[in-house]
Amino acid sequence: MSAISSTSKLLLSAATAGEVSAAAVAPLDEVLTDHRLLEATKEGDEAAFAELVRRYRNQITNYVYRMTNDYETAVDLAQETFMRVYAAADRYQTTYAFSTYIYRIATNLAISELRRRKRRRLVSLTGFFQSHDSPGEVAELDLRDLNPLQDVTLAEDERRSAVARAIATLPEKYRAPLVLRDVEERSYEEIATILQMSEGTVKSRINRARSFLRDKLQAYL
Repeated sequence: MSAISSTSKLLLSAATAGEVSAAAVAPLDEVLTDHRLLEATKEGDEAAFAELVRRYRNQITNYVYRMTNDYETAVDLAQETFMRVYAAADRYQTTYAFSTYIYRIATNLAISELRRRKRRRLVSLTGFFQSHDSPGEVAELDLRDLNPLQDVTLAEDERRSAVARAIATLPEKYRAPLVLRDVEERSYEEIATILQMSEGTVKSRINRARSFLRDKLQAYL
């Protein structure tokens, strides 16, 4: 694949070049598949890559936002996702759907961000939970929020916000399969491939996540 001046520059240009439809990179009677667009990207076709960005930019940004509950982080991680797709284009294999491939990258980035947050939170809180009687000992700390959300009347936008907050409290191993299934509407088979686990495990974790959310959202049901 031929070099370009900057992958980041290409991603930015895709915001406008993305308005170029698939017809701009294919004959009028043919809409290129994701696989063919990535094959063209390998050959240095920047318009093909811009079309992939156009197709998936909103999906990936929204998905990462649901995972992290932070829009700026979602935008950054979505861009990082596309940068990784571009950088690894030569190694891409068509064994799985491109959507499965890109969601796996986005999922891994989102989970890494969640783990970094958890580490930062633990480090910052450790000093506050030192035992005064035993300065060398750290009191045990459970960061999970198991309290139900307040029983208040919500407008629809408040309800959506409550759901987003509740999803954000889910442990990462439950959050990813739930968002992929109930928000992104991916099949169990694809979710299993994205998360590299069995379908049975996927279904079990989704059920656990839904049960957790029902408890959190009792006031709004």
